[in-house]
Amino acid sequence: MVNREKTAYTVQTVNKAFQLLEALAESSTGLSLAQLAADVGLTRNKTYRLLATLCEQGLAERAPDNGTYHLGVYSVALAQKLIRNASLVNYAQPVMQELARKHDEAVYMTVIKDDEVVFLDMVDCDQHIKAAPLVGKKFPFFTNAAGKAMKALDSRDLLEKVFKKRGRRDALPDLEILTSELEEIRSKGVAVDSGALGEGISSVAVAIRDYAGKVVGAIIMLGPSFRMFAERLENEIIPSMLEGAEILSGKFGYAPA
Repeated sequence: MVNREKTAYTVQTVNKAFQLLEALAESSTGLSLAQLAADVGLTRNKTYRLLATLCEQGLAERAPDNGTYHLGVYSVALAQKLIRNASLVNYAQPVMQELARKHDEAVYMTVIKDDEVVFLDMVDCDQHIKAAPLVGKKFPFFTNAAGKAMKALDSRDLLEKVFKKRGRRDALPDLEILTSELEEIRSKGVAVDSGALGEGISSVAVAIRDYAGKVVGAIIMLGPSFRMFAERLENEIIPSMLEGAEILSGKFGYAPA
């Protein structure tokens, strides 16, 4: 078991739930209720209630034949997502560093989570005038170039479902206009926008794909619009971004048809 220092901010029930998951992760054959209760220092009744919650969420499973508990399928899925994102950041760093060095603009690694763009990592530039840092921030996919680059392959039906889900809480763009914009991004392989991530900020984004052609993230370069002028975008930045996306996608086994 992993020992963790307790602080004034820890919640005992959550700590115990994590201890249960750790115990299950360390067992190859499964553990009984009595064994788990002893491991985490709780009564069997309290341990059972925690396990019932974990099972309901798919984080744990109870074997019907002997009643032992094991890690659930969703625990494995969460671990795979974590590993994938960590690998994505590690693979992306050299590409991002080269892009930032070559063009002296900030470059970010982003992923889609629940139809929102999450900014995971960045390589900054040496310019005096910079965009506000965005690591850890989330934005609806349709508000920025990274989200549009990642969603460009989605069908009209999927977009309609997203709009229906978000319609009550977001100011949504016109679906016809967005669909047309995504088709253009799909054909060009790159998304460009101005002002979406801040006044006077322009950005260029390209999607990263894996061996199955599935989009796993996007790299996006941001800079003040007065530096990201059209000629520079077309002749310098966009070709570099497309090359970077090809290199990074290749690390995930993607091979264009």
